[in-house]
Amino acid sequence: MQITIIAGGSRGDVQPYVALGAGLKEARHAVRLLTSDDFHGLITDYGLDFFSTGGSAEAVAREMQGLAEQGHMLKVLRRMGQASRQQAIQAARQGLLVCEGSDLILGGLGGLYSGLALSEKLGIPFIPAYLVPFTPTSAFPATLTPLPQTAATSWLNRPSHHLTQQMMWQSFRTADRMAREQVLHLPAAPCWGPFATLERRKRPTLYGYSQQVVPRPEDWDTSQHVTGYWFLEPPAGWEPPTELLNFLQAGPPPVYVGFGSMSSRRPEESADIVLQVLERTGRRGVLYAGWGGLSKEQLPSHVHMTDSVPHSWLFPRMAAVVHHGGVGTTAAGLAAGIPSIVVPFFADQPFWGRRVHQLGVGPRPIARRRLSVDNLTRALEQALSDQTMREKAAELGERIRTEDGIAHAISIIETQFAP
Repeated sequence: MQITIIAGGSRGDVQPYVALGAGLKEARHAVRLLTSDDFHGLITDYGLDFFSTGGSAEAVAREMQGLAEQGHMLKVLRRMGQASRQQAIQAARQGLLVCEGSDLILGGLGGLYSGLALSEKLGIPFIPAYLVPFTPTSAFPATLTPLPQTAATSWLNRPSHHLTQQMMWQSFRTADRMAREQVLHLPAAPCWGPFATLERRKRPTLYGYSQQVVPRPEDWDTSQHVTGYWFLEPPAGWEPPTELLNFLQAGPPPVYVGFGSMSSRRPEESADIVLQVLERTGRRGVLYAGWGGLSKEQLPSHVHMTDSVPHSWLFPRMAAVVHHGGVGTTAAGLAAGIPSIVVPFFADQPFWGRRVHQLGVGPRPIARRRLSVDNLTRALEQALSDQTMREKAAELGERIRTEDGIAHAISIIETQFAP
């Protein structure tokens, strides 16, 4: 089959779709991936066909950094809607070219609306492929709605999912209408969005995370498939940087600290907090600069700063990981079988931070705006010394590593859509 994947967001949002695309290619399907310019090298490294939606997800992330740090989800969604209008038009134009001859269009939250519009225009089946729970359920609240999980509030769980869907749709609705009218010459989507239509179709919905982390809700129907994570192995011929390898071999396992694509208005402050915590705990550290610009001109000998390194290689060599709770980084930390300390900024990150804590494989998450030397020191000491936590993390990692989410997803796609 010819399959087009539409993905958007940061590297942690896009990388699982690259992994799925690489698996589909290995299974002898032709794969095209439509995303932002940031990921051209990542996609072509795996032999997949790259097509650009135009623009940079990194630039958008930096633009919204202030809102993210303050936790204003509604303002973030509003700003994302504004930034998405031009990109939606470009994605529709490119999508018409990319999807030509395709047998199937696949997209997550970042490609949901453009994927549905292109499917409608071209008559090509579309299947959602999410990295976070998105189908309404009574089992837990929506990933973007910070509701407490108590008996008194459980009745709000299902409505919170519908609320989240509407928050997202209304933020992107204008951009979707512009792309439909100006490029695809389609009528506007329904006022309340495409979700009822998706539910009526009963086509497969793929979820690229592990049931070991978020069990499949009993009130989902058989069209919802939790496949397991879509992990991306290092590309052929990849070797770790010599300086990093030498640092790892020179002492005991260090602590990884990195906040992925999350921007910070005060990167030096973040670096100072981390360095003080490592000094207090007497631990070595590996710091990832990332899009957030975490930096320090003069680092002590027990701290090494690195650029992007495959988490699947790096994290098993760590004693613990401190990160922002993005879905991709969280998955890699859990699979490595070591405790995770989550410092969420916004969006679905608090949800994953809570799950890590509820599973007993990491301390209680620390909101980025409340991060301090004292609370991060306490969390790191707990992660390093709590033997029960470390055993649970190791056991969970082993269970996750036995899953093959990519093979499971491909099997579903081929069963439902292969000629």
